[in-house]
Amino acid sequence: MRTYLSRLWKNRWFRLAIVFAVIVAISLPLAWLFDRLLEPVKDDLEQYAWLAYLVVFGAALAANLTVVAPVYVFMPIMVAAAGIYNPALIALSAALGGSIGEMGGYFAGTVGKKIVFNDYPEAYEKISSWVDKYGALAIIILAFQPILPFDVAGIVAGATKMPVHRFYIACFLGRFPKYLLTCYMFDALKEYLPFV
Repeated sequence: MRTYLSRLWKNRWFRLAIVFAVIVAISLPLAWLFDRLLEPVKDDLEQYAWLAYLVVFGAALAANLTVVAPVYVFMPIMVAAAGIYNPALIALSAALGGSIGEMGGYFAGTVGKKIVFNDYPEAYEKISSWVDKYGALAIIILAFQPILPFDVAGIVAGATKMPVHRFYIACFLGRFPKYLLTCYMFDALKEYLPFV
């Protein structure tokens, strides 16, 4: 049993699944807390919609600007704001800010892959082969999926000299639907689960 658990823990996909589950387990209660704290003042907040969009933009920018950091720190803010304001505009603000923030990883990749990927050369090689083979489509898919850290894709795109405008557009095209689904999914959860 012990060797099975140690083998399971060495599996990178298992560890990523655990990290994803922990992120969801932290994000949902935080989003619920933000939503409950804002509930009494929702009517008063309608006049400050522009500020909410700006805060979501800034939080997404800051969370995505750091390389290999917990990006989902801003998710509860985004989801709570989507409960008050237009979810599509909240997701758009988050996608614009998050895509600009991912430029940090892109420009880190232009500095050089050897500096960043000394510890995980196999991750670089795998994602690099995806970006070489599929180009911007790989960036869109990697930006949309919630499990693999996207910073690696940004670094790879910068190291492989993908044009910056293609990287930004691909990143945005992956982020926007992901954030839109997240906003509407939490709203649906609130409707069907009375304790959320």
